Amino acid sequence: MDYSEKIAAAKEVFGKLLEEQLKRVEGMKAQGGFTDYAALPKIVIGVCGGDGIGPAITSQAQRILEYLLSDEVKSGKVEFKVIDGLTIERRVEEHAAIPADVLAELKTCDVILKGPTTTPRKGDPWPNVESANVAMRKELDLFANVRPVRIPEQGIDWTFYRENTEGAYAVGSKGVHVTEDLGVDFTVVTTQGCERIIRAAFEYAKANKKTRVTAVTKANIIKTTDGKFLDVFREVAKDYPEITADDWYIDIMTAKLIDENRRREFQVMVLPNLYGDIITDEAAEFQGGVGTAGSANIGKRYAMFEAIHGSAPRMVQEGREKYADPCSVIRAAAMLLAHIGYTEQADKLYQALDICTVTEKKYVITGRDTGATGAQFADYIMETIAAL
Repeated sequence: MDYSEKIAAAKEVFGKLLEEQLKRVEGMKAQGGFTDYAALPKIVIGVCGGDGIGPAITSQAQRILEYLLSDEVKSGKVEFKVIDGLTIERRVEEHAAIPADVLAELKTCDVILKGPTTTPRKGDPWPNVESANVAMRKELDLFANVRPVRIPEQGIDWTFYRENTEGAYAVGSKGVHVTEDLGVDFTVVTTQGCERIIRAAFEYAKANKKTRVTAVTKANIIKTTDGKFLDVFREVAKDYPEITADDWYIDIMTAKLIDENRRREFQVMVLPNLYGDIITDEAAEFQGGVGTAGSANIGKRYAMFEAIHGSAPRMVQEGREKYADPCSVIRAAAMLLAHIGYTEQADKLYQALDICTVTEKKYVITGRDTGATGAQFADYIMETIAAL
């Protein structure tokens, strides 16, 4: 059978994809370095409540941040800016993932604390609009997805740096059905994309006094793309001689995370997109599931920290938003503090969260009037910090 026409059509698709990706490479080459927050005259922290319970829980996280950074706010080193308008109503009205004025405000900030936003699904009362999260990652070039998992009583203190823009997901919708029997997808890796995520992981380790960074690949089998990731990792590691750099294959790493002896050794892990997606969900199960984790999306110029659960519109409809659990966004606030260099304050917040949610548990949040309000819990956190 003659497949020449089908092969020619597939080559055309592949050619366009290569042109698109090479253009992206040139854009990355033109980028500067990471923001040096210590060198900024003022750090602007945007607080964007989002939808549903978002404003209720982010406001409590903001109170805690303002408490921990009170001296910096007084001196003018830190400024908080509340950004409204990232609601589903506004987004639908303007048929935009992020309204233009909201995006302009976000771009005046250095870091952003963001509440959950609604992405309509089939059957929802809202027309289809793009995910605000996806749009924000694109607009602010937030290439690093960062998730910490901390369980002190088990000796677990992990931070995962997952590449957010390349790998198997980069062109996931642009695969080719060459024939009825043959389908081909593409994995995209660039030197620049690898370098910036890997360097971000090492910079985090350096700033937060971590002593080990681990690359996770399948470079023994996926030799070109995973091989490039590992090659760049080894090259970047030379710039951080004080940090131990090692690498593991993804299959054995998933096993070692459940090895009670070996898992305590890992600290910072950096991974291509697909592996990062899988292994961070596995890791989150150790502390109670993905709903318990804060998350960050980091770029060279901007960084966004968020709760990763949904907006819970029914809680608002039933008037229960003040009982919503702010723990996920408070964890995100701790990540924000560490990212901008306030590691002492971040450590205090993490310690307080461990005490308030695991060991002491003076207040319990149930989501209803049978438990504490978000404000009561935030007060409890601040009282605990004061006693440390």
